[in-house]
Amino acid sequence: MTDSVPGAPTHRASKVLITGGAGYIGSTIATACLDAGITPVIVDNLSTGRREFTAGREFYEGDIADGRLLDRIFAEHPDIFAVVHCAALTVVPDSVAQPLRYYRENLAKTVDFVDGLVRNGCRRLIFSSTAAIYQPGPEFTVDEDSPIGPVSPYGRTKAMVESVLADVCAAEDFAVISLRYFNPIGADPRMRTGLQLPRPTHALGKMIEAVETGEPFQITGTDFETRDGTGIRDYIHVWDLARAHVAALQQFDDVLAGEPEPHLVVNIGTGQGTTVRELVDALDSVRGVPLPTVAAPRRAGDVLGAYTRVDRARKLLDFSCEYTVADGVRHALEWAAVRDSRFGDR
Repeated sequence: MTDSVPGAPTHRASKVLITGGAGYIGSTIATACLDAGITPVIVDNLSTGRREFTAGREFYEGDIADGRLLDRIFAEHPDIFAVVHCAALTVVPDSVAQPLRYYRENLAKTVDFVDGLVRNGCRRLIFSSTAAIYQPGPEFTVDEDSPIGPVSPYGRTKAMVESVLADVCAAEDFAVISLRYFNPIGADPRMRTGLQLPRPTHALGKMIEAVETGEPFQITGTDFETRDGTGIRDYIHVWDLARAHVAALQQFDDVLAGEPEPHLVVNIGTGQGTTVRELVDALDSVRGVPLPTVAAPRRAGDVLGAYTRVDRARKLLDFSCEYTVADGVRHALEWAAVRDSRFGDR
């Protein structure tokens, strides 16, 4: 098992702008870029990101919709060859309770951001999208041509951004690879980055919280039409997800050259479905101690879930996952044990 990303960008320039680069996903992508010889330039408003994740890196604190800030970044770093857009609010129940906030932060600000990219002549963008845009159905597996039908405001903001990007690609000298990824877990295997939130809301985060507090883990939704009644997901190790972004950066022009349209969609996942109960089993296996569980009602916006077919990622990006669900659980536990010492304040 490797924890580095071999290779170097095919472009002469070696810098990439990463929005949300102080967050969980963005900071891990930035670390993988550094390992691959690509210098990350980070912009983050620190609403959920951590300044500690920007240490030793080019960092601009501010909002992606701030046109003056964006102009300054490109003036000071004219060798930025592409952008990875990770900045977004991501908590599904919160999006149900605060839809206007999600549409403003995820959609409206992205429109302003892309306008700034076009103005500054940056024509390559990798969009961190989501599998939450797919329409729930009886089939557990999806591919890039599966029906779109998000059921939460969060998912709808991502689907709308993809539509905006496709329209911009049709009108401007602009190209996009949208990586629709599934459920990231784990941490950088070398513990350089991990979940910045002390109490994350996703399933594995809640399980680790239950381990720490001694409370039973609540399985929210036990009446789904899956093999054990719990939701099914494609849990991808966050380092594999970061590797996929680097692969897209390294091969951006070559991949798009073979496509009929300048907006390409690629699903990023393991290709295997894991139910919530099976995730609990993985945690029990890693810890060697069973986690008590209790059944609870579904949360607002919860869906049965899906996992992806991985043919396109393998063919176009030569990408496949290296880490297992158990690896993700193990690294998440290791990160939880050191997180507070890294931040110290919350």
